[in-house]
Amino acid sequence: MAIELKNVNHIYGQGTIFEQYALKNVDLTIDDGEFIGLIGHTGSGKSTLIQHLNGLLKATEGDILYNGESIYREGYSLRDLRSHVGLVFQYPEHQLFEVDVFTDVCFGPKNLNLPDEEIKKRAAEALSMVGLDESFYKQSPFELSGGQKRRVAIAGVLAMKPEVLVLDEPTAGLDPRGRDEILGLVSDLHEKQGLTVVLVSHSMEDVARYVSRLVVMNHGEKVFDGTPREVFRHYRELEKIGLAAPQITYAVHALRERGIAVDEDIMTVEEARDALLALWKEKTC
Repeated sequence: MAIELKNVNHIYGQGTIFEQYALKNVDLTIDDGEFIGLIGHTGSGKSTLIQHLNGLLKATEGDILYNGESIYREGYSLRDLRSHVGLVFQYPEHQLFEVDVFTDVCFGPKNLNLPDEEIKKRAAEALSMVGLDESFYKQSPFELSGGQKRRVAIAGVLAMKPEVLVLDEPTAGLDPRGRDEILGLVSDLHEKQGLTVVLVSHSMEDVARYVSRLVVMNHGEKVFDGTPREVFRHYRELEKIGLAAPQITYAVHALRERGIAVDEDIMTVEEARDALLALWKEKTC
């Protein structure tokens, strides 16, 4: 078990006229090796929740355990926690600040007081993982494209050798190709490196394609938690809280209403294509 949230509440402006619950009685277990999608409308509590996972925010009430140990225990090292649970912010500019790419990626392991040789080795390995070769090392991170900046930000976290990778809208503002490249990279890190991944996204198509479990937030509360197929069966309820299912879900239901017997749990274009081809072959044989 990697991370466990127990009855976590977070209140902004507690004790003032501006008091507002950002999280309400959230219970959530993130097991080792999972690929979890976290979705919800703006203000649903997604970003607040993920900032609790490595102690950037402290719960007003409740407890958070990492590998069975409370991160709020007296003497617990949040510095160590943040080397195990890495957070990549929505805007990479918030994490990039050094004069060149290589120095930026070295920042995290350097703060672990590692030998210089190990720091450089980790930085080179991390940049290789995200597909950036030596030609990028001396470039300013602020002169890179949006997708490249995100790769550098991810590399900076990977250089810490985390066990859990948390990404807040990593494809925001990218074109379709850049989005696919970043999500493909994250998927590879999950599969090949065995990282536990928590992905915050507004794209139903992306979470349907990549994640194995989906958590839905609404007004600070967890309202759905299951496989994407299980969650998207509630697409009417999702609409009521400002979300939706993948577009193909609506197309599939429209086909069913017209008497075409396709599986209502289809979530991707590829699955719809295969189902329709199978039906066509049945009718032509």
